[in-house]
Amino acid sequence: MTEQNLIFDTPAHEQSPEQRRFYAYTEIAYTVVDFGAAFCFIVGSIFFFFESLMIPGTWLFLIGSVLFAAKPSIRLWRELKLLRMGDYKELAQRK
Repeated sequence: MTEQNLIFDTPAHEQSPEQRRFYAYTEIAYTVVDFGAAFCFIVGSIFFFFESLMIPGTWLFLIGSVLFAAKPSIRLWRELKLLRMGDYKELAQRK
């Protein structure tokens, strides 16, 4: 197996109930962050049509950008935690 198969692609049947639950929670967090970022960009774009709302629109773009930057951080955190939750001996034998 390749390194990519060991991390970022653990089949659901190989995960413990705790790992599956943690994975589900992080997927929810990822989706909430995604919607939050999209919302900020949509509202910020509308605000840019009005000169009086340019500054709040700029802040919304900044917040949306930070949320988009959080997405890969959530994924990396999830994969590293799942790796720590797994069986290291089995992981080493796969390599």
